[in-house]
Amino acid sequence: MQLYIDTANLAEIRRAAEMGVLDGVTTNPSLMARENADFHDHIREICRIVPGPVSAEVVATESDAMLAEAEDLVRLAPNVVIKLPCTVDGIRACRALSDRGVRVNMTLCFQPLQALLAAKAGAFLISPFIGRLDDVGEDGMQLIQQIRQIYDNYGLETKILAASIRHPQHLVQAALIGADVATVPFGVIAQMMKHPLTDLGLERFLADWAKARPRSAATAAT
Repeated sequence: MQLYIDTANLAEIRRAAEMGVLDGVTTNPSLMARENADFHDHIREICRIVPGPVSAEVVATESDAMLAEAEDLVRLAPNVVIKLPCTVDGIRACRALSDRGVRVNMTLCFQPLQALLAAKAGAFLISPFIGRLDDVGEDGMQLIQQIRQIYDNYGLETKILAASIRHPQHLVQAALIGADVATVPFGVIAQMMKHPLTDLGLERFLADWAKARPRSAATAAT
């Protein structure tokens, strides 16, 4: 499963990239607004930090306006992926862009038929929102399962990007189901390598080594 970071914060993106495990970045208008920066310049800088796919979202709601925004965005860097909403106008724009070889991430997916149409329209990524479904009492992980089965049934090549991930257990479940990609906040990436038994084990190893090392050094000296 590929790992993307879901943020527009350059410091977080750099820290995740330095770990050597980051495959891409997703942004959205809310994340961009927090950075108080020029949108296009900011996307360019993210694309310089991470060579993998960087999703940049349009804010238009009508297909022709979406395409006009996309024209500007695809010029920013070769790894820009155009992010469109799962609406009728979004599907129209997705079809037009994918026919030209432009990669599209269809976002705000909350039911499997949206995912089916996105794949038929040539989307590169589909982004089902796990956490938001959980928030309203639905099973977000079930949506990932449904999309995975539908795509596998018909050999559809659109990648499933598990989004709106709240905690590491979401990642475990998405990976077991077979999501192709997960996009997560930096805090969740940091948690992925955390376990109290790992910390305790390392602490014990170092303590034992500290006790054994003086004797080893003394033996070597004689």
